[in-house]
Formats: sequence, structure tokens, C-alpha cells
Amino acid sequence: MKKTIVVCGAGGFIGGHLVSKLMQESNFSVRAVDQKPFEQWYQKFDQAENMVLDLQDMESCKKAVEGASEVYNLAADMGGMGFIENNKALCMLSVLINTHLLMGSKESGVERFFFASSACVYNHDKQTDPSVTGLKEADAYPAMPEDGYGWEKLFSERMCRHFNEDFGITARVARFHNVYGPNGTFDGGREKAPAAICRKVIQAKMSGENEIEIWGDGNQTRSFMYIDDCVKGTQAIMNSDDVVFPINLGSEEKVSINELVDVVEKIAGVTLKRNYNLSAPKGVNGRNSENTLIRDTIGWDPSISLLAGMEKTYSWIYDQMNSSAPSVVNIA
Repeated sequence: MKKTIVVCGAGGFIGGHLVSKLMQESNFSVRAVDQKPFEQWYQKFDQAENMVLDLQDMESCKKAVEGASEVYNLAADMGGMGFIENNKALCMLSVLINTHLLMGSKESGVERFFFASSACVYNHDKQTDPSVTGLKEADAYPAMPEDGYGWEKLFSERMCRHFNEDFGITARVARFHNVYGPNGTFDGGREKAPAAICRKVIQAKMSGENEIEIWGDGNQTRSFMYIDDCVKGTQAIMNSDDVVFPINLGSEEKVSINELVDVVEKIAGVTLKRNYNLSAPKGVNGRNSENTLIRDTIGWDPSISLLAGMEKTYSWIYDQMNSSAPSVVNIA
């Protein structure tokens, strides 16, 4: 009998790509779970066991993980900086998802559990300068994470640790750094910077207005990881016997938001007037991944450059914006 792997948050951006990768392998069954109606999932796979469940509910979590060997928890109520700065309570309520999934996994005898954490767990005082050095895993303490979203992630990391220590569940935690790529949100308020900038550049080009609004002064820095690298790293961390601690999963290719706009303008073949909205949410001044630990532990490094990844992302968003079809991908 094939073992069952569960992906929670399968209707979302990262979860959909993870299901896609798992479906290419044939030695196990995949159960895809999300609270959104199935027709709203970004990627849909008829071969998977698809379940629509509210994972903040304990009984739903028990049903989701029943009989499973492995559980990937990518489910959360989250979005880009505009969303998480204005919806702190909703972000905090995601703690119910991870807690109930861990409890259900314990009852069901799940062997391995993966939790998708975030670079938002890092101490705010270490991210005040755009020229920030890469954030090492130890920089999460003393704790001063992003209010709301970051606190939920940090608390849930500790829950994974203690379920491992107390109940023997092999728990793995990755701190994602700004994942981007096709088949995800690019409008509506939950989108992150790479998708938002692609959309804004495309709109400016299509309308002929040739202007773009940038949140903040554009000097804030980030690193961005392409989705294929994220999925590969996620699976490597889940399957590793050596990663027994929260670990960075991100790129070390730090750029300012202005430089990110430069990249998208180059792809689009335009130069736009930049209007800076200094009152808009912009997050910390500087954040970058430091990958020594993951490189030394499992030999992972991102393989896709920012330019190459943004070319693919821009192309997909451009096609979506020029199509009357809904922005979900249907895969039989």
C-alpha cells in the first residue's frame, strides 16, 4: 500500500507547486487540502485526493491527516506586506492551523511534519539598515519578530520543536524568504512585491501612463527565491535526517525594491516614472538570507537567478492580464 503525503494549503501558491512536484513521483499518494472552494485553487490535480476543509478546526485537521505518513503545512491566512500589516489578528489565528495539525498528526501517527515558517520571525532590530548582512538562524532571538504574522510563525516553530521533543514527531521547519513565481496571487491585496511590481509595470505599459507607484522610498532591500528552488529545498529539508532546527530557505541575492523595478522594466522594455508612496506599508528596511547552515547541512543553494525567475513570473502575469480566463491553472 502506498504511503500518503498530505499538503495543507494546496490551493495556494507554494502548496500548489509542491503538489505539482509530488504528483510527478509515483511511489506515494498525495492528499491536497485547502479551505478555498476547489474551483479557486491556483493549480488543480484530479489525480490527487482533494479535500476542502477549514484547517483552523480540530476535527477537520484530524480528517486531513488521517492515515498519512507525512504532512506539509503550508496553510496560513497571509499575504504581502500590505495585508500582514493591516490584518494582524487574522494572521495570528493561523496558529490554530499548525497547532491542530500537530495534534491530529500525533493522534494519527504521522512520521514527518513540515512547517513553513518565515523570515518575518527575525529580530526587528537586526533589519533597520538596507545594507543588512544576511540573517542567520540564531538572529531570531532575542525575540522581536514582525508583529502579528511573525509572532505566529515563531510560536508555531516552538510548537513543532516541542511536539518533536515530547511526542517523537519528526518535525522540520524552514524559514521562507520571499517566494515568488507563476501561478500565484498578483492582485487583490495579498500579492507580494515581485508579483505586484510585475502587475504595475504591465498596467503602466498597457495603459500608456508610463508611471508606477512604489511603496516606501524604494531603498528597502530583500532577497527573493523562485518557486522551483523553494519546492526543491522544502522537500530536501523534509527528507533530511540532519535538519533538526529551523533553517533559512532563501536567496542571498539582495536587491532594493528600486532595483527590482529595474529588473521588471528591463524585461518589459520600458522606463517608467516612479511615484513613491511614503505612507504605504513597506516592512523592515533590510532583509536577506544567510545560507551557510543549509549549504553545509544538505548542500542546497538556489539555482535560478532573480532575472531568470522574474522573466518567467512576468510572462505568466502578462498572459493572465491579457486573458479573460480566471487566474487559476487547471491540470487534469
